[in-house]
Parts: sequence; C-alpha cells; structure tokens
Amino acid sequence: MDGILLIDKPSGITSHKVVEIIRRKLNLKKVGHAGTLDPLATGLLVIMLGKATKLSNQLVSQSKSYEVEMKLFLETDTGDITGKIIKSEKTRIFAENQIQEVFNFFNDYEYWQKPPIYSAIKIGGRKLYQYARQGISIEVSPRLVKIEKIKSLNYLPEEAKINF
Repeated sequence: MDGILLIDKPSGITSHKVVEIIRRKLNLKKVGHAGTLDPLATGLLVIMLGKATKLSNQLVSQSKSYEVEMKLFLETDTGDITGKIIKSEKTRIFAENQIQEVFNFFNDYEYWQKPPIYSAIKIGGRKLYQYARQGISIEVSPRLVKIEKIKSLNYLPEEAKINF
C-alpha cells in the first residue's frame, strides 16, 4: 500500500506512536511522518505509506502554519503548560493596534533559534526532552527560522490565540 494519510493528531500522543499504530493496523513496514508534532500539540500529521515515504524530505521542507493558544505573563520551567510557573507578571492590557504593531515587526522575520531543551528534536538518537527530564545538559545548535506572517485570532488580557 502506497499513499499519504492526513491525521488529526490528538493531544497526549507522540507522532511516533501514531506511526506505530498505523503500521500495526495496516500491517506495513514502511510508514513515516513529515514532521514531529509535540505530544501536547494537536493538528495535522502527514503520514506516508510505502513508496510515498520517499517524499518525506520534500514535505518536511515546505512552509507550515501554526495556531497557538498561549497564557500571557507567565513563564514555566519547561516552556509549556506542563511546567512549574517560575515567573508571573502583572497582567497588562494592550490595544489592538499595539498588538498588530508588534506582529508587523515579525512579518518576514528570520532569526537563529536555539531549540528549547523540552522539544522532540533528536540528538544521539534521543529526544531533547528525555535528556532534560533526566537533568542532562545537551548542547543544541541554533536553527534558522522564518516567520512569514503573524495574525491575532483572539486576544484577552491573560491569553491569546495567534496564527503564524
């Protein structure tokens, strides 16, 4: 069987686990995905079957769009909702034009990003978050990131939903 499946991955399951389930259910040896989604993330997971796994590099290199819901004025030790709050600031109210001004600054913006230690990026065959949870410090090389456009979908004083 050859082809591409588009899976709406739920939160709480790894991309690798989705591949494993599909491989077992369809009794296939060649099954892969075109980019890891964090276990907490929900969204489109592109699964390739059989000969379609050869398309992986082409699919991974394509532009992607993300929709993010975030809590504002909080910082956790993991950079996500699973961590302990290590910093909390007083909530501030911003006007819509102020928010849009910040977003406009980041349109067509390129920068070098050091991936967070709590991520699924693999080094030495293990995911970074596995090292982090064991207290092991790993050096991670920065990656070039480009933000094409950010737009606000919803803004409340303590949370926001954006698309980029």
